[in-house]
Amino acid sequence: MKRLIKNGILVDSDGQYAQDLLIENGIICQRAANIEPGADCEIIDASGCYVMPGGIDVHTHFNIDVGIARSCDDFFTGTRAAACGGTTTIIDHMGFGPAGCNLHHQLHLYHQYAAGNAVIDYGFHGVIQHINDGILDEMAGMVHDEGISSFKLYLTYHYKVSDAEVLRALWQLRRVGALTTVHPENDAAIAFRRSALVAAGKTAPIHHAQSRPLECEAEAIGRMINLARLADNAPLYIVHLSNGLGLDYLRLARQRQQPVWVETCPQYLLLNEQCYLREDGAKYILSPPLRNQQELDRLWLGIADGSIDTVATDHCSFPYHQRLALAAGDFTRCPNGLPGVENRMLLLFSHGVMSGRISPSRFVALTSGNPARLFGLWPRKGNLNLGADADVVMIDPRQSTVINHRQLHDNADYSPYEGFHCQGALVLTLCRGEIVARNGEFTGQQGYGQFLRRRPFDSQITAKMG
Repeated sequence: MKRLIKNGILVDSDGQYAQDLLIENGIICQRAANIEPGADCEIIDASGCYVMPGGIDVHTHFNIDVGIARSCDDFFTGTRAAACGGTTTIIDHMGFGPAGCNLHHQLHLYHQYAAGNAVIDYGFHGVIQHINDGILDEMAGMVHDEGISSFKLYLTYHYKVSDAEVLRALWQLRRVGALTTVHPENDAAIAFRRSALVAAGKTAPIHHAQSRPLECEAEAIGRMINLARLADNAPLYIVHLSNGLGLDYLRLARQRQQPVWVETCPQYLLLNEQCYLREDGAKYILSPPLRNQQELDRLWLGIADGSIDTVATDHCSFPYHQRLALAAGDFTRCPNGLPGVENRMLLLFSHGVMSGRISPSRFVALTSGNPARLFGLWPRKGNLNLGADADVVMIDPRQSTVINHRQLHDNADYSPYEGFHCQGALVLTLCRGEIVARNGEFTGQQGYGQFLRRRPFDSQITAKMG
């Protein structure tokens, strides 16, 4: 079946076009100013709407076990919410496995979690929880046989890796054609501050933020940048940036031509640490924590000037009632993470494009074009070029939307963006040509999503990022 999207404003990372878009067999097959429909062709009228590549969220945590709890969104409910929010591809950060397990252990487990459940296309980031010769030897097969071309290191949490392990991983991942991603926080400094706060009886949600100040994150970013340079300029990607000092370090690295990229999330652009003073402050416990308004403003500057490359969500949802029961008034016992995979596209469109901070093309670069280039999905994903998958989102800028969790599709019991007014509305989401969401309602099919074997990291492709 053919689908023809007419009368819309097509947007990609490079510009805007008054063109129609013809889809056949799930692939974009024609773009032109006025395409005439043929037989057996469904016409979708996009008058007044932006027609953009479907979103690519490269940072989710579905079905993750964090030791004290398992996130409440699996690969069905999580991708269903993503589809309804205009996202057509996710790359999930796999959780830790048993102590001493190899790299393939979690990959096999996550294939079982996602196959037959995901409603949109998906991939996985490898997770590194220790380094030895066996782990290093596995990396090439993960990249070239399994299609896993990015791996995550943690500088904090139970399976944090040492600087020596980081350096060994960076060398090998560069050699096999993979991108190193990292959760950067100084674990020792956090442990010291957390112990002092707990000893003083300071265990409210605001003390979570005080236990992980921005210097803990920024120091680890600077350290990772220097280690990556020592590893012959290994490519490096910083996840969920929350502060301006860390962004300054990244700008310095780029000035000396280091291949480093950075992601932020809507929560670090739109929510601040005052949330922790609310009666329901436990809803907002995540790491790194929310920052003050000055840091939000500095990140928005990075969004506008091109210093920040992607906006993802770090969707990791635990119900509020579960948070309260586990924490019992002590932030150290509260599972970390926020829901948000359904809200990313509309929030950034409203507060970025419609506020005049960024252009529609910059929006596309942040939400799909750059993620596709960085993570081995280009040119199949992240654009509206001929031959690409027909992953499309239609946004009507004339409408407005109020976020209400009762209308969302995740499995949490709250939204951190409850009551947010957004200028714009998500009209339609297509994944490989199939309509998976329409006007906020899920119309897709469980199991429709395909696993994406991603290409090795390619510096020539990333050099053309918007």
